Amino acid sequence: MTRVAAIDCGTNSIRLLVADATGATDGALGAAPAAELVELDRRMTIVRLGQGVDRTGRLAPEALERTFAACREYADVIKEHGAERVRFVATSASRDAENRADFVRGVVDILGVEPEVITGAQEAEFSFTGATRELRGRDDLARPYLVVDIGGGSTEFVVGDDRVRAARSVDVGCVRMTERHLVHDGQVADPPTERQIAAMRADIEAALDLAERTVPLREARTLVGLAGSVTTVSAIAQELPAYDSARIHHSRVSHDRVREITEWLLHATHAERAAIPSMHPGRVDVIGAGALVLLAIMERIGAEEVVVSEHDILDGIAHYAADEAR
Repeated sequence: MTRVAAIDCGTNSIRLLVADATGATDGALGAAPAAELVELDRRMTIVRLGQGVDRTGRLAPEALERTFAACREYADVIKEHGAERVRFVATSASRDAENRADFVRGVVDILGVEPEVITGAQEAEFSFTGATRELRGRDDLARPYLVVDIGGGSTEFVVGDDRVRAARSVDVGCVRMTERHLVHDGQVADPPTERQIAAMRADIEAALDLAERTVPLREARTLVGLAGSVTTVSAIAQELPAYDSARIHHSRVSHDRVREITEWLLHATHAERAAIPSMHPGRVDVIGAGALVLLAIMERIGAEEVVVSEHDILDGIAHYAADEAR
């Protein structure tokens, strides 16, 4: 048994998973490790690290401080659990930032590990491993899978069976789309205009065209959706009185229901979205854009439903951290 800590720092949130990894591993990137994860602690903090990156190309000082504050909290949790191996992965926002060296120095000072600013392809492979590891052997889900991880700054597309066949990351995410199309004079449109929504949709469709150059999206037989935009749509679809990971994990949401929810989110006011009981406050302004990305993907591939997973890149990072510790 190996105790590991995995940290995923994205454009919108930073997340921690501490787990015990048991069993054998094969260590091959692109093929899911065989080890089982026994979760000890899982938490998420909205830090909006990617605030303004699409416009300025730099990480804002206040965004860095929010992120470092979360890192200090996570350092205490990791020490308490006595993790043997810590792996910190940073994704879209820190890939794009001119001043990412400031981010790296801060993380090293707090956690003692250097964040890996991974490529989009690596991000996709970690996501695939985390999402599909426990789907093996299920005869109700046809293969190949298309795993889509809708993040704050980018979306990863991965097609595969037991291992990755093709992967691509494109620069459309809930924060990036919101900041690019729905912000005027520093304020998020409340609600967006039809013209703003159309421009955002056109941007998403162009990104899907780009993804399809290397990933056979339409060959997929099961769509698996990851990350906060997708899980929040599932919570809304189920009309949950509060966010409930157990009920969201492996739930299924039909295309028609995703379309209804997306239309409502895009035309609702900030106050109406904030009143949804399962809505995290940090997602209120960006959930409409995230839902639109999901809807566009489903319509592009003709998916009748999306299988929602709470296990994603974070679990994939933990699997590979366990491999490296052995």
